[in-house]
Amino acid sequence: MTDSPPFGIDTILELLPHRYPFLLIDRVTALDPWRTISAYKNITYNEPQFQGHFPGLPVLPGVMIVEAMGQAGTLFTALSQRQAPEAVPEGVDLPDLAGRVAFFASADKVKFRQPVRPGDRLDIEIKLLRFGSRIWKVAALARVDGRKAAEAELTSVLSGPEDPAS
Repeated sequence: MTDSPPFGIDTILELLPHRYPFLLIDRVTALDPWRTISAYKNITYNEPQFQGHFPGLPVLPGVMIVEAMGQAGTLFTALSQRQAPEAVPEGVDLPDLAGRVAFFASADKVKFRQPVRPGDRLDIEIKLLRFGSRIWKVAALARVDGRKAAEAELTSVLSGPEDPAS
């Protein structure tokens, strides 16, 4: 692992439990701990969802765009804790993330602005809105070629150490 961005697939695999075909982040390009993160996913035609969504007009499903933004949000928390543990927001007692999983609690203000297709690079920006010890909310924006593809406010909850589904 390197000490600063970019963070490649080895770091992403270390920090996220997701694996193919559901690992939806290829690289982290920028990190301002506890403030923002930028990451991307390269969209390729050989991904399994394009067999049926839609034949003759392959479009990345919106739920997968939201999931990619959520994965970037989880990387934001894990990398912020790793890179700047002394700068955790005041009043937050963030537990050790090892063995824990972040689950979606809500997706609000979700808007899809344009289709995302094979050959596109989905650039994702996450900005922290609120943070607690087990719950955090971020503003997420996904772009293709500088144009908005999707946006949302995402809330995640961290599983407890005793049960990943708690």
